[in-house]
Amino acid sequence: MTNRIHPSSVVSPDVEFGEDNVIGPFCVITGPTRIGDGNWIGPHSVIGTPAEYRSGPHPIGWDGEVGGGGVVIGDRTVVREFTTINQGTTTPTRVGDECYLMSGVHLGHDSVVGNRVTLASAVQVAGHCVVWDEANLGMGALLHQRSEVGPGAMVGMGAVVRRTVAAFTIAVGDPARTTGINEVGLRRQGCGDTAVEALAPLLRGTGPLPAGGLPTRLAELLRSWADREQRDAATDEGALRT
Repeated sequence: MTNRIHPSSVVSPDVEFGEDNVIGPFCVITGPTRIGDGNWIGPHSVIGTPAEYRSGPHPIGWDGEVGGGGVVIGDRTVVREFTTINQGTTTPTRVGDECYLMSGVHLGHDSVVGNRVTLASAVQVAGHCVVWDEANLGMGALLHQRSEVGPGAMVGMGAVVRRTVAAFTIAVGDPARTTGINEVGLRRQGCGDTAVEALAPLLRGTGPLPAGGLPTRLAELLRSWADREQRDAATDEGALRT
């Protein structure tokens, strides 16, 4: 299917589209940006402007100038009105598949948002952050630069994340603190009572990944997260848990 781009929007020549995308009124999309299939981008959204460095380059993207690492958006993602997504410095700022970015979200340069992530209204994500698959950030949550939110984590409304939020945990407050396990998120991944109980030590940071009995996709996510924690520990660069 063809893309539907409102005539009031400004789209630079170096923006690549897949198929069946909707670009609402008064959007500005500059490149290098690649947008996949079936995305919905709401009015007044701005995608692909330069990284927010005071001394960094500020090419006039809407006039055809190109610079920076760009933006990549996957498939079937909704970007609601007045959202801003800055391009990366040397590598793209990324948003995965089937995400939902509500009104007024800001996604800073070089950040990575995984698949099926929800960023509620006015969430502000600073540069070089990582939000893993299935995470859910409540209205007005703030992520300090280089923060990380693990897969399936729930960050409460107005929380201020300065460190790492572990996988499938709940974090609230300023600074954000872990208050429990995201059981609702685990059940949405297909976990029953036995699996939730078996995962509790891992998610509290006191036990290993269970050897079996988990839905395949969930097991893959948690294995990737555990590998990431081991890499950080080996290089002594891991952020503290909230």
